[in-house]
Formats: sequence, structure tokens, C-alpha cells
Amino acid sequence: MYTAKDIRNICLMGHGGDGKTSLAECLLYVTKGTDRLGKTTDGNTVSDFDPEEVKRGYSIATSLLPVEFKGVKLNILDNPGYAAFEGEVRQSLRVADAAVVVVGAKGLSVGARKAWKQLKKTHTPAFFYMSRLDEENSDFFATMAELHDKLSDAILPIMFPTYENKKLTGFVDVLTNTAYDRDGKKVAISDDDAARVAEYMGQINEHIAEADDALMEKFFADEPFTKEEVVTGVKLAIRERKLFPMLCGESLTGAGMEDVLTNLSSYAPNPLEGKPMKTAEGGEFRRDENGSPALFIFKTMSDQFGKNSFFQVVSGKATPDLALTDLRTGNAEKLGHLYVPKGKKNTEVKELCCGDIGVLTKMDKVKTNDTLGKIDAIAATEYPAPCYSMAVYAKTRGTEDKIATGINKINEDDSSFTFGNNPETREMVLSGVGDIHLDVIISKLKSKYNVEVELRPARIAYRETIRKKVQVHGRHKKQTGGHGQFGDVWIEFEPQSESEEMIFGERVVGGAVPKNFFPAVEKGLRESVKRGVLAGYPVVFLRATLYDGSYHPVDSSEMAFKTAANIAYKEGLPQAGPTLLEPIGALKVTMPDEYMGDVSGDLNKRRGRILGMNPVEDGEQEIEAEVPMGEMSSYVIDLRSMTQGRGSFSLKFLRYEEVPQMNQAKIIEEAKKAAEEE
Repeated sequence: MYTAKDIRNICLMGHGGDGKTSLAECLLYVTKGTDRLGKTTDGNTVSDFDPEEVKRGYSIATSLLPVEFKGVKLNILDNPGYAAFEGEVRQSLRVADAAVVVVGAKGLSVGARKAWKQLKKTHTPAFFYMSRLDEENSDFFATMAELHDKLSDAILPIMFPTYENKKLTGFVDVLTNTAYDRDGKKVAISDDDAARVAEYMGQINEHIAEADDALMEKFFADEPFTKEEVVTGVKLAIRERKLFPMLCGESLTGAGMEDVLTNLSSYAPNPLEGKPMKTAEGGEFRRDENGSPALFIFKTMSDQFGKNSFFQVVSGKATPDLALTDLRTGNAEKLGHLYVPKGKKNTEVKELCCGDIGVLTKMDKVKTNDTLGKIDAIAATEYPAPCYSMAVYAKTRGTEDKIATGINKINEDDSSFTFGNNPETREMVLSGVGDIHLDVIISKLKSKYNVEVELRPARIAYRETIRKKVQVHGRHKKQTGGHGQFGDVWIEFEPQSESEEMIFGERVVGGAVPKNFFPAVEKGLRESVKRGVLAGYPVVFLRATLYDGSYHPVDSSEMAFKTAANIAYKEGLPQAGPTLLEPIGALKVTMPDEYMGDVSGDLNKRRGRILGMNPVEDGEQEIEAEVPMGEMSSYVIDLRSMTQGRGSFSLKFLRYEEVPQMNQAKIIEEAKKAAEEE
């Protein structure tokens, strides 16, 4: 049994391929949490157990690995490294009290930069871990210099590697001034390494002094800190984000891992010391081990046995006999069996303390972001806005319902994408964080639900309008046995800017058209404007005024006048200068300075209008622009290519504008072709 003070919830972050899963696997192995050391290249790690992960060779979902070390339980949350799965990382950060950013020893990666920005935004304490120390062209000290230059000079080694003839020989623990060989045996520290320890300790002391006034006074008085003051100061400086310790090790052999575990256990904050959680009302909630029992569901994952609901105990403790109210539904949910997950394996436990993480099974009504218990509801995770949309088409006709059911099931596990029918374009549209994200979803759809689909670029919801005023005659006359049909109208069509919806009016005099037929005329026109005369898109910003006509006392009917209005519409709009309108989006692109020229040039090619350029932090620029949304379907892929993965953007619908005449013919042709295929 653990208490909250014994728990360390640690989120692994960094670029895909930099060694997060290998680190987690090694920590589990050296603490005897598993009897073999799995490798990502062999597809046999505890963390990457999903068939999609094994097939692709990288993580696509967060996996929880509990590591027990000398009375401390480290819940290691191994996260995907690719931006397409950022939603998984954001979920993990909700329950983590610290992060470890994994960086390869060959230089600062894009993923590490993005992790740094995210940790800064969420005010999460962070460690760094340098991997691949024994590979050719690796350089611990050059990478440290780059981290200082590009991220922060508060990233300081509390471990560093030793080399002989460019081969890794061991490690030095800075805080204890102790050297170890690769087998973990203590060795004499060299003069050069002792000098490095003194240099790093001086820098560490400076940063821990910033977190404590008493230590600041001693630092300026050149008084040495005691061992106890260093330990307390390092813990406080990490919590206050004044210090970001660098760890290192060798994940394939386990060298240095004992020291990594000792430092994480000693200096990472426990759940009671960690950053507060946000409530749905915008307040703060601190985990309370003496409060009434409460859980926060931060993630769900389905497998062949059913639904797994991952939770953190945020108040009190969890026991199997508890029945807690779901604050979203008001339902009382009995917890039943409690499990601690280790990759895909669940181990049943009788109790989980405050701050610990576990999993519930078969809780079908409970969803991600639900709060169970008598506390203020915890705020839902904010997922990255979907920025890449594709239309989903069934490869086999008649399987559309199976497609929708399958994707909606996958959506229960992954809330960072959206799916639904677009009534305007009559397409099923899937929107996610990028092309890799959508590819994984479609692959899961095939493997889990045996449904095959193809993705096509989603159609753009264009509009049509007119540019000049016309007056047209619409007459419907049909003689059949008995009563005939007669409706006769004169309608004036003109552009207006008051409302996107059609504005209907009348100025009939002398009862030329009886008032009881006015609604039929309006109804006929409202049905007609759903399809424009150019490409079948809805007509907007139109004013239609009924100003004359005639009727027959016997043969006139609502249906006849409705039909006459439709005839007038079809006659009049081609004469009124019809034109296409396209959706314009407000775009914000953030990128490093060096890519400014490429990005702005690309936007010009997309018919974008650049409104301004603003400097943001860390040598980055933000471009604000207005762009036609029809030109942006592949932008997430193109921006990634232009900026080496370091650019990001947001795009929101702004308004409709007229399409340049040179572009209209192609859009009209594509619309007609799509209509024929239907």
C-alpha cells in the first residue's frame, strides 16, 4: 500500500524515435517489473502493445507503466512523440505532476521543442533525459549547449556521461559527486569530471537560490549550502520551474538507470505537491488525501474485452465497494474491480491512494473527462483543434452505417478528432490533427470493425449569389380534367447585404395576387434557393420581392403559386449576374523566423492576404492572414514540410467572398461532375 507522498506521476515527452518507450521499458526491466527487456524494433515492448503500434513501430496512444523503486511508485505515462497524437499527451499532462523530456544526444529535435512549449504553457515541472549517448556522432555536451541556447540555461545536468576514446564508460552524479561505471560500480572521479561537477553545482546553486529567499542570502554571501539545503532547494526549484535537471542513461543496457530512478524518486513532486487541477468553473482543485473519494477519468481505451476507463484518484482513496456519482450524468456508478494497468495487462488491487492511477473496466456509461464523486467537476481536457479534413467513402456500398458506428466507437477513445455528415456537401467528413492521425483511424476501422473506406479531399461548401437586379415573370398554367392549375407572379430579385438568408417581401397592389398565396410564393423561393443555377450551391444574400401577378378564382392554388415562384427563380437568376462565393478563413501561422519567407510566399500562391506579422517568444513569428479555405485542404502537410515540422496554425471560418472569375469555371465543372457521380 502506498500513500500520496509515495507516488510520482511522470509524463514522458519528446520527438518520435528519440527513445521514450525504450526508457520506460528499461525502467520497468531494471526494477524487475518485467522479466525481459523489450525493444521497439522487435515490436515486443510492454508499452507499445496495440497491433497498430507494433505494425508502425511507434507509439500512437499513451501507455501506463507502474515502476516500483525503493518504496516509491513511479507511474510512467509513455506518450506518442508525433504531433498527430498530441491529444494523448494533453490527457497525460492532466494527471502528471512532472514530465521527462527525452532528447537524443545528436541535437535538439522538433518534438522536444514542442514539448518544452507545452510544459511552459501548462506550468508543469520538467526533467530532461538524454538518450543515444553511445551512438556515433552523439555529443552530450554539444547538445547541452544547444538546449541552453534554444530553450533555457536552467536546464542543468545532475548526471552526465563519461567517455574514453569516444566510448561511453559510465556516469557522474553531480549532486552526490559520485562516478559510476556502466555496471553501476563506484569508480574514482577524474580531475576533469570533478571540475565539471564543481561548475555544474555552482550553476545549480544559483538556480535553487532563486526559489528560496534564505538560500538567496547565503548564495550572495558566498556561504556554502548544506546537503539538506541542496536537496530541499533542488526539489523546490523543480516545482517552481526554476531548475530543469538533465538525466542520462543507456536504455538498451540499463546503464545509469539506478541513478535515474533515484533522482526521479527523490526530486519529482508527489501529487500533493504538484500543480493544481483546473475545475470546470475555472477554479483550482488540489488533490486531497483526506477528502471524500473522487476520481477523474482522463482517458478511455477499448479492446476486445471491452472498455477501459483510466482514472486518477484526486480525493480520498478508491476501493471496489464505492458507488460514486458521475457529475456529468448524475448516475451513481459502482466501481467494482480496481486494476493497475501495465501496458495491456491489468492487475487487480484492493485500494488506490490519492494521486495514484488505475483503470476501471466495463464502465460503459462513463466517458473521458468525467468526474466521479462529491467535488467540483474537473475541467475537460482541451484537445488540439482538428486541422485536416477528408471525406470518407465506403469501398463497399451499403456499409455506411457500419463505418459511422465504427468511427464513433474509435472516437470514444480518441476525442481529438470529429466525424459527421455535412448536409451541404452530402459527405461523411473526418477531421483530425493531420494525415497520420486520419490514417491510423482508418487503419483501426479496418482491423477492429472489418470495414474498408477510402479518403478523398472534402468538398468545400461554396455559396452562390447575384450581382444585379432583375424583374422576371413566372407563370404556371396546366389544364387537366376538372380543376386546372394556375399561378402567375412577377418577382424582383436583387442582391442585399443584410442577411445571408433570403429576405422575402411583397408590394402587390390591387389584389393582383391574393394575400393567402404569399406564403406559397415564399415557400417556393426558399426551396429554390437551396440550389443555385451555377453549380447547385445554396444562394445567399438575395432579396426577392413579389410585386405583381394574376390568379384564377377556381384553378389557382398554393401549389400552383409555389411552382410559379420556382419558374421565376429559374428564369431570373441566370439573368442577374450569378456568381460563386467561397469561404474565407482567418489564419494564424506560427513558425521560426527562418521560415518566414517560405511560408508567406506559399500563402500568396494560395490567394491569401497577409494582414500582419508579429514576433512571438523564442525567435518565432506569427503571420495573420485571410485565405480561401478551398486552398487549405493540404496545408497541415505542406506547412510541416516547409518548416521541418516546427510550424503550427489555426484556421477559423470568417465570411464568404466572391471567387475570382478565373477560378469559377473549374469549381462549377467539379460540382457538376460530383452531381453526376451521385
